[in-house]
Amino acid sequence: MAPIPAPLINVGHIDDVQELRKNKASQIPERFIRPTSERPSLHKPTNNDHPFDNYIPVIDLSKLITANKDNDDDDYCNEITKLKTSCQDWGFFQVMNHGVDLELLEKMEKVSMEFFNMPLEEKQKYTMIPGTIQGYGQAFVFSEDQKLDWCNMFALGLEPHSVRNPNFWPTKPSDFSETVDIYSREIRKLCKNLVECIAISLGLNDGVFEEMFDDAVQAVRMNYYPACLRPDLVLGLSPHSDGSALTVLQQGKDNSVGLQIWKDDTWIPVQPIPNALVINIGDTIEVLTNGRYKSVEHRAVTHKEKDRLSIVTFYAPSYEIEIGPMVHLVDDKNPAKYRRYNHGEYSKHYVTNKLEGKKTLEFAKIKI
Repeated sequence: MAPIPAPLINVGHIDDVQELRKNKASQIPERFIRPTSERPSLHKPTNNDHPFDNYIPVIDLSKLITANKDNDDDDYCNEITKLKTSCQDWGFFQVMNHGVDLELLEKMEKVSMEFFNMPLEEKQKYTMIPGTIQGYGQAFVFSEDQKLDWCNMFALGLEPHSVRNPNFWPTKPSDFSETVDIYSREIRKLCKNLVECIAISLGLNDGVFEEMFDDAVQAVRMNYYPACLRPDLVLGLSPHSDGSALTVLQQGKDNSVGLQIWKDDTWIPVQPIPNALVINIGDTIEVLTNGRYKSVEHRAVTHKEKDRLSIVTFYAPSYEIEIGPMVHLVDDKNPAKYRRYNHGEYSKHYVTNKLEGKKTLEFAKIKI
């Protein structure tokens, strides 16, 4: 059974960013304006500003997932090494030849946009209610004076079926639910393959995570970032790491750059690659690997003229599973950095705190 989060604050009509844009508001409401220290720097980057631009690692999954996988094959070994480096040094990578049908990606983007483009009163039939993070609106809002992200969200629990709330599955667009179901099954297959590859990259048996993710929890969230009059004053999504094991991000094909990751004391933009999916390591993998693979703080920024859509899938162990560093990755030279805990407890902790960097992971750290 899914953990019950603390009550959230409903975000009303006046704070719906699509409505603000539609009504051509001449000023950014104070609720969205960030303190100076939190505002993004949006000057046009140069090579000196962001030397890592376009260098977020790219993994070719077709070289890792084959019918007759040969561990001595050079392409396979090189790609496993690249995956290991990506997880250790970046916590993020893009995956090509991932096996998810490109027409399905386009259809998922299409029904998501059709939902967001419906009249507000239609979307408000699915408004998030106190005590949940499913539905339409903004999640992780706990106080009336909390700064809001320049983003509208629509989130659904997917698997296991016990986490689904059928009241939040829209009847319009007519093919929305069917598309989400098919999409979620394909992304689940991708996550299963990735978890196996991650195990191999750690020098472990590829089935070491199998039982843990046998009844994996999966959710999807669609994020819509309308163009913003003053993108230098707002954030599309507050800096945070993900509580999941893996996160799969689909960026709309016509997107501007919006995702940024924190690396080497700077925010690095992730350039979208056509037909690729962005993968990032969540807090759960950091704990399981005893910090060898780390979750990474990331955020979203907005654009003055372009809207942006992203579709995010979160993949995590069952709420009933006990989590802690794997025994294979703990020894005298590398003692356990995290305590053991019930994954449902951490999920509850995560959704009852606002997005604030990697602060929620303090829940699991062993205090020295």
